[in-house]
Amino acid sequence: METLEPILKEHLFFKTLDSKYIKLITGCAQNARFKEGEFIFKEGQSADKFYLIREGKIALQIPCPARGAITIQTVSNNEVLGFSWLFPPYKWSFDAKVVEDVRVLEIDGKCLRKKCEGDHDLGYELQKRFAQMILERLQATRLQLLDLYETP
Repeated sequence: METLEPILKEHLFFKTLDSKYIKLITGCAQNARFKEGEFIFKEGQSADKFYLIREGKIALQIPCPARGAITIQTVSNNEVLGFSWLFPPYKWSFDAKVVEDVRVLEIDGKCLRKKCEGDHDLGYELQKRFAQMILERLQATRLQLLDLYETP
């Protein structure tokens, strides 16, 4: 039986991660697909997963009743979707809407949090990687807001 380990190992987010941790993460992973127009998650819902994007595009959106959804960033191939699974209260802060059909590795956050509790070095490695991703998302959001509120 083939495992998802080689796919995890090759994904940019985990490429330099020690293979012993890849094996642990593989136990929490499964393939998933989403169709254009579907929501992978919505703001306020329980966050218990994250996604390694293999193919496709996903818009990160902020629901805004007065203006409709505002896309703050689009993520695609070899990127990661979701960090709310890692931090209490484990609720999504954005909507994630599929722009182009998506293939992902879906990682069970509850499963992985348990493994991090048992191996704090794994937890530290993941925290460093997700902190970098969060910083990049904050910068992208800042730039998007500058564009949105720029005076003509």
